[in-house]
Amino acid sequence: MKSERMLKATYLAVIVIWSTTPLAVQWSIQSGMLFGLMSRMSIGLFVLVMLFVVTKQKLSLHKDAFIAYLTVGLGIYFAMSFVYWSAQYIPSGWISVIFGLSPIMTGILSIFVLGENHFTISKTIGMVLGVAGLIVIFHTSAAIDMSVVHGVLAMVMSTFAHAMSAVLVKRINAPVSGTESTLGGLLIAVPLILVTFLLSGEKVGEFTAQSVVSMLYLGAIATAAGFSMYYYILNKLNAIKVSLITLVSPVCALLLGSLLNDESITISVLIGGGLILSGLALFEFLGKEAPSKINSANKLCSVSGKSS
Repeated sequence: MKSERMLKATYLAVIVIWSTTPLAVQWSIQSGMLFGLMSRMSIGLFVLVMLFVVTKQKLSLHKDAFIAYLTVGLGIYFAMSFVYWSAQYIPSGWISVIFGLSPIMTGILSIFVLGENHFTISKTIGMVLGVAGLIVIFHTSAAIDMSVVHGVLAMVMSTFAHAMSAVLVKRINAPVSGTESTLGGLLIAVPLILVTFLLSGEKVGEFTAQSVVSMLYLGAIATAAGFSMYYYILNKLNAIKVSLITLVSPVCALLLGSLLNDESITISVLIGGGLILSGLALFEFLGKEAPSKINSANKLCSVSGKSS
């Protein structure tokens, strides 16, 4: 009974984290886009290193593990860089909705990278609905400003980098835990982000209570604790129940953006988001042919920080 309550509490916590992360990203970049990203990942890395020290865990250092860490690290670097860049131009709710396409994109990439083709009619319809939703959001952004279009494009690139990293990690199939993958990936990504920050010449902006708390939250909670909780429920629940998180969190993110960040939710955004989430539902829940392989790749997507 106690473990069941723990599981339910953890499940709800993951939904809350995934729903609040996009808004926290927007608030954190008040002190600088790359600085916010570097701070988040550095804090996450510090927390995980301390966790390994306290629990006396060891990081696997064999060849396949190194290749997996490099793949995860590059995935984190590119996916998160695009997320933070896009956060300058598009509402936080849009970030979560577009990122919801990652399971569909992972399934498509698995055909080319893994040679796995498990597309059913339902999955194909789901993919078409997802693309249609993305087109609606593109059309909406074009009507606002070209910078918004660039923000949407950056989020699509982030989703692609996220999914590609997951599929490549599955192809490598190194015998390492999710926590090891996260720590190893951050050990690669953080120096890359630091170098990018230094070369960019970006000036650190004003520190506000909102930006500082957001960076601490993203590093310690969303990156370090969030990954651990996600892998915990992943081992306890079936893939269908876990996949519900990707449907619930974008809706919550849109509402939070509207309530806490004064982001408008237009009819076209609701239509585009609805198409994407409907497509994701069809892709995840009705395409029952060999779902485990695609879902296993989706599990690895979390390594680069789901919901950004």
